[in-house]
Amino acid sequence: MKTNLRHVPRFHSPFWCYNGHLHTIARSLCGDTSQPEINRIEITTPDNDFLELDQYINPYSDSIIVLFHGLEGSTERYYMVELMKVLIRKGHSIIGVNFRGCGSRLNKQPRFYHSGETNDYQTVLEWAQNQYPNKKLGAVGFSLGGNALVKYLGETGKDSLVQTAVAVSVPYDLRLGSIMLSKGFHRIYEFRFLRTLSKKLEAKRKHYPDLPTFNGSTLYEFDNQITAPIHGFENADDYYETCSARRFVNNISVDTLLIHSKEDPLCPAKAMPLDRLNNNPYTDYIITKKGGHVGFWSKPQGWLNYVIENYLSSNL
Repeated sequence: MKTNLRHVPRFHSPFWCYNGHLHTIARSLCGDTSQPEINRIEITTPDNDFLELDQYINPYSDSIIVLFHGLEGSTERYYMVELMKVLIRKGHSIIGVNFRGCGSRLNKQPRFYHSGETNDYQTVLEWAQNQYPNKKLGAVGFSLGGNALVKYLGETGKDSLVQTAVAVSVPYDLRLGSIMLSKGFHRIYEFRFLRTLSKKLEAKRKHYPDLPTFNGSTLYEFDNQITAPIHGFENADDYYETCSARRFVNNISVDTLLIHSKEDPLCPAKAMPLDRLNNNPYTDYIITKKGGHVGFWSKPQGWLNYVIENYLSSNL
């Protein structure tokens, strides 16, 4: 049944952080990236590739929280690091997942990762369940990682391997978010994404020269020319329609909290399928008036991670 969110503290933004861009950029530039003491391991995937996981296992904890980052992120991003530290301090074990090609080196297969890649989620969660059978599993996903987490929860329903989840700044409509990135000031984010994606593509083409080439200037064109064909979609629109989180919220069957800002500059809040979320007894959501994409500069500090940890602990 739905979790009571009446006692969640309201999000308060400092006066100088007056729009979503400031929240997003300020938190990215000033966030804590000094990782806690974690152990990096590799696990194999069914297609003879590998995933790099950063884990901290507390032998006395009864839960493991699995964390999934956003587009071109890693476990070194501030939002992952800061949440890891909060969860560890509160007694949880944690596993931070680096998507294929986002860890210390490129993955082995010609494919990368994408917003709807849930097979790797299943691989990680099955591994965690087998390694630590006495610990319950929770999950947190940010942005792209949150989209895939919602998709995983919807696909698996009551068979989900996680008991509870939180997803932050989810792109519920991938096409809408992609188009938004190609306009005005938003292109500063698009440029950053395309720079690293193109660099990885060229590095991978040295091993797989038959991979398609990218000759566009927008994320939509990258998804149309590269992401879609590499991962078995007809084109970008097919990829977006197949993988957008809004298609899967109806079937979520574990307690799940979705956090979003009305001022999110990358993933518009208007894409949230509120009717479906309201009709699903397992989904709760918080929509803040202020805040950015993943970045919520709060006063006092730490609002986002407090809400995430509190929700997870109340449902595990």
